[in-house]
Amino acid sequence: MNGIPERARAVVIGGGVSGCSVAYHLAKAGWTDVVLLERRKLTSGTTWHAAGLIGQLRANQNMTRLAKYSADLYARLEAETGVATGLKRVGSMTVALTEDRMQEILRQATVARIFGVDVTEITPDEVKVMYPHLNTEGVIGGVHLPGDGQCDPANIAMALAKGARMAGAKVIEGVKVTAVTEGPAAGGRRRVTGVDYLGADGPGHIVADVVINCGGMWGRDLAAASGVTLPLHACEHFYLITEPVAGLSDMPVLRVPDECAYYKTDAGKMMLGAFEPKAKPWGMAGIREDFEFDTLPEDWEHFGPILEDAANRMPMFQTAGIHTFFNGPESFTPDDRYYLGPAPEIDGYWVAAGYNSVGIVSSGGAGMALAEWITTGEAPFDLWDVDIRRAQPFQKNRRYLHDRVTETLGLLYADHYPYRQVVTARGVRRTPLHEHLSARGAVFGEVAGWERANWFANPGQEREYRYAWGRQNWFGNQKAEHMAVRTGVGLFDMSSFGKIRVEGRDACDFLNRICAGQMDVAPGRIVYTQMLNARGGIESDLTVTRLSERAYMLVVPGATLQRDLAWLRRHLADEFVVITDVTAAESVLCVMGPKARDLMRRVSPNDFSNEAHPFATMREVEVGYGLARAHRVTYVGELGWELYVSADQTAHVFGALEEAGAELGLKLCGLHALDSCRIEKGYRHWGHDITDEDHVLEAGLGFAVRVKKPAFIGRDAVLRVQEEGLKRRMVQFRVTDPEVMLFHNEAIVRDGRIVGPVTSANYGHALGGAIGMGYVPCAGESEAEVLGSRYEIEVAGRRCEAEASLVPMYDPKSERIRA
Repeated sequence: MNGIPERARAVVIGGGVSGCSVAYHLAKAGWTDVVLLERRKLTSGTTWHAAGLIGQLRANQNMTRLAKYSADLYARLEAETGVATGLKRVGSMTVALTEDRMQEILRQATVARIFGVDVTEITPDEVKVMYPHLNTEGVIGGVHLPGDGQCDPANIAMALAKGARMAGAKVIEGVKVTAVTEGPAAGGRRRVTGVDYLGADGPGHIVADVVINCGGMWGRDLAAASGVTLPLHACEHFYLITEPVAGLSDMPVLRVPDECAYYKTDAGKMMLGAFEPKAKPWGMAGIREDFEFDTLPEDWEHFGPILEDAANRMPMFQTAGIHTFFNGPESFTPDDRYYLGPAPEIDGYWVAAGYNSVGIVSSGGAGMALAEWITTGEAPFDLWDVDIRRAQPFQKNRRYLHDRVTETLGLLYADHYPYRQVVTARGVRRTPLHEHLSARGAVFGEVAGWERANWFANPGQEREYRYAWGRQNWFGNQKAEHMAVRTGVGLFDMSSFGKIRVEGRDACDFLNRICAGQMDVAPGRIVYTQMLNARGGIESDLTVTRLSERAYMLVVPGATLQRDLAWLRRHLADEFVVITDVTAAESVLCVMGPKARDLMRRVSPNDFSNEAHPFATMREVEVGYGLARAHRVTYVGELGWELYVSADQTAHVFGALEEAGAELGLKLCGLHALDSCRIEKGYRHWGHDITDEDHVLEAGLGFAVRVKKPAFIGRDAVLRVQEEGLKRRMVQFRVTDPEVMLFHNEAIVRDGRIVGPVTSANYGHALGGAIGMGYVPCAGESEAEVLGSRYEIEVAGRRCEAEASLVPMYDPKSERIRA
């Protein structure tokens, strides 16, 4: 029908820059049997009105890698396709109007140096020379990235579409996908079978192995029709363009985040765009069928404060006429990061959407990464920042999305302070102790929708964050909680842990195949292990407790639960195994510290001695009038138990612990103290220190791998690195200046040369300084040679002396844990 094939290897839905990039890269990878379907015209929706800024520096190494790839791709597309892309490497500047913002952009400059992006710090006078139209009153300084630039977004998409056609793909306009069809797959899972569509000649169907949702602001509803969670919502995004300004030539893209504004020159005109603190959601009732190259109504009152600041900052706006005041919709996500990867709900369904106004600079690299992921079955590198599997099922709620995106648009230009908390759409997931902890001073943060006590305010202390790049207002609270765990006993509510039951006749064999540790242990044993990929990278970091001959409990971070469930289900073959998310059924109360045994003996008649209840074992115990499973494990490096309590008994067990702990000085502790304790002990944090890109042996976790057991995923990669030797090692650092604060992404400097980023960091209150972790290249080197170097950590341009260790600086022999 009308040139539309009846079968394709892959169908790409959506002809914006994202869909065009995916089609281009799939075709370039050899999948020439690809069809892109666009409901109207290519670029309609958002791409056609994007600002077209190309900023290479992103939040971390791999996001920067993707952005740099995009810039390099767009530079060569015109020669390849003959379509002008309008790419100009005019550079970019970010200027600071406050000391805190200057600290932020200096830290970003360090990140740029780590990742090989050319960057220069500039003074206000240098800013003025490079940008003579700018009023530099109040400007403290800035950074300049000469490799950044700007482009014509619509033509970028057209060039990608033409490149896709040249490589054999079909790009078809005027065809709307009405449904993604599915059928059964192995292990009882669902599987994509193709798409139904409506074209000019009527309805039709394409049989396909893979479907990629690049539907932009339409993507959420399309995904929902297949039961796929794709949380995004459109917002109104404003910019204006002046009439031609005499003598205005190309200048760097300018960002003034303290005034929520960006500026770019184009064809002798000046554009002013904004990411205002409180945005306007759009399209709550759906998007009308004929929406194409449409604009939204002007709102001068909403844009007025931005324009007022701009008239002062860029005086030309006082005299230049306004040629265009534009308002168009763009999709935003709850955490300001886009979505990429395989939908966990249905095999063969992939996503590339939700670009939060950075779709042009992101889509080139995202299309490359997704195409490799689809064609090889493995992501090219760690993509957890944008992995669709981080989305929580509740986040498809439209009221939640409407309220959250009023904030996330503005967060693009807000101060990116460490520990910054979102304030909208809060309180969705609460543990049974939420109100109890709130009454005792808890200050909550949010992860995966869970409200988690981050720290506890003292009586009379304000229960708010006061953000800073130094010690924040809760630093003393964290220290008190931290030291209570080190010297007495602390209690954490860790109910947000993801909890997965794996049970059935073949549960042991199944888990032994996908976990690197030995799962065939006695009931009651706890195994710390990893799930690896074929490269030996760490897909999941977890504990597995054997509850009975046929049942296991897997405990994972709350943020990675959906990803871990998807990994388990994807690898389930014909085994007789049932996988169940039981996260909300049980609370987890962690009793940790040298006095933990004393406390447990006061609330329970059970035997908590080393002989009766050794480390890495689980026992059912009585607590007060209730029952709990007591798991003797720790993430803080002290003697302690994680108590798994049914939700209905949680409040009672908490009360019993609190009452009995009064004489022992029991202290309620938050997640900030948990993290500072764990980094002193050198425990890895998945998503920062360890990812699917990091080899388990290089991460220093070889002790958890059992290569002598039958074959498991990643075993060959482990054996290969054992034979070849490590190319890098995970190292722990302590900054010798006790005033310095580390957060992560500071630079590790070895003998004067930057060798990589700090992967995670916090303040080590027992060790007396900031503690960081990160990888140091070490091919062919011994441990002594690695430690024989001089190390510094670069913090906002300043290099600080640091001690290095390959074993935990706190309790290296783990004697306290086994006390």
